[in-house]
Amino acid sequence: MDVGYEPWVAPPEFALPRMTEEEALKALKRRIDELVRQERFSGSVLIARQGKAVFSDVRGMQDREKKVPNRLDTKYNLGSMNKMFTAVAVAQLARHGKLKFTDPVGKHIPDYPNPDVAKKVTIHHLLTHTGGTGDIFGPKFLANLEKLKTPKDYIALYGKRAPAFEPGSRFAYSNYGLVLAGAIIERVSGMSYYDYIRKNIYARAGMNNSDSYWKNETTPNLAKGYTSLEGPPRYHYDSLPMRGSAAGGGYSNCEDLLRFATALTGHKLLDAEHTKILTTGKSGAPPGNSYGYGFGVSNQSGVRSFGHGGGAPGINADLKIFPDSGYVIVVMTNLDPPGASRVSDFVAARLPVNRKEDGKQARPSARDQRVGG
Repeated sequence: MDVGYEPWVAPPEFALPRMTEEEALKALKRRIDELVRQERFSGSVLIARQGKAVFSDVRGMQDREKKVPNRLDTKYNLGSMNKMFTAVAVAQLARHGKLKFTDPVGKHIPDYPNPDVAKKVTIHHLLTHTGGTGDIFGPKFLANLEKLKTPKDYIALYGKRAPAFEPGSRFAYSNYGLVLAGAIIERVSGMSYYDYIRKNIYARAGMNNSDSYWKNETTPNLAKGYTSLEGPPRYHYDSLPMRGSAAGGGYSNCEDLLRFATALTGHKLLDAEHTKILTTGKSGAPPGNSYGYGFGVSNQSGVRSFGHGGGAPGINADLKIFPDSGYVIVVMTNLDPPGASRVSDFVAARLPVNRKEDGKQARPSARDQRVGG
């Protein structure tokens, strides 16, 4: 099951002095080597500055049984990172006057089973985890796993629940809240959630290797997730959903996530106003962090970033976007958390913090290639 958003708490290395780009990437390479020796990393890493790749590394196997190695374009499970796509979709509809963030759930789902959720929980609450709408994972999820294929299937299972607290009164991470946001996207757009995301986000960003693939269908170049939570590493399959939802569980790769970051910051998906709305903190998290609309927002030591992580048994991925320096960090693994976040945190703490090169900073080599744009 998805363990959800992991707030970015500053690791001890944030106390270290910042490095030049060249120094930071050399340190990262040494760190990845160390983690691989310890069998604590298997996956793909891509770092870009101003949309251009400055570092990539790939380690481990996407399929241990068949001995198929990971590649830079290997597709990994995103965990909760799909929440970013859901939030962008909602903001697109808001921009075109199809809905308002202040709309209650019942305005767009008038047949919603619980009247308190329908009347009191707004789209703002859903996207900021402040609606008290609860989770989707647990025994009930596992017992009904094969039935859960669309947002309406989740509503049929969980829709009678009342809010766990007064909507808007506090932050409590809610995968179900983002599923409801997906259901609203369907009602407002007249399209299935999956078709809307493919057309209006993946296609517009050039993300040709991203989707919510069916669990029981064979998808080429897809990483199996291996968990060590209960003993030796084993392929984690049984509790995966039948397909990803608006809350998470889709698949992508490093290159596509860089394309997404480039399209988002370049306003190919949203105008500047709505991009700012999504990536500005609104609800609670540890000091220096907050949550916007479907995006985690960090301001560690004055260094602003936004993005999202995702984690579950055999799954960990992280995207960090630094608007001031132009860096984008993408780390994807097919091991347990914090397989990706320990790598992304390490390099995030060391890279330069602004757009000005200091003269000592390494410039991209001829091998660097444009990704996205």
